[in-house]
Amino acid sequence: MSAEDKIKNAAQSVAGKAKEAAGKLTGDEQQEAEGRADQAGADLKQAGEKVKDAFKK
Repeated sequence: MSAEDKIKNAAQSVAGKAKEAAGKLTGDEQQEAEGRADQAGADLKQAGEKVKDAFKK
């Protein structure tokens, strides 16, 4: 996994956590769910990159 991909995935995860926290604070369930979805997407991308890296070796 390239450093750029790691940074992008980490940024997406952090943004998702912030969005989820903001949703909890304001009581906005949709925003909270979007934050969780963003985090899940980042986790999926990281897992895919790890699989690619494993096959490269």
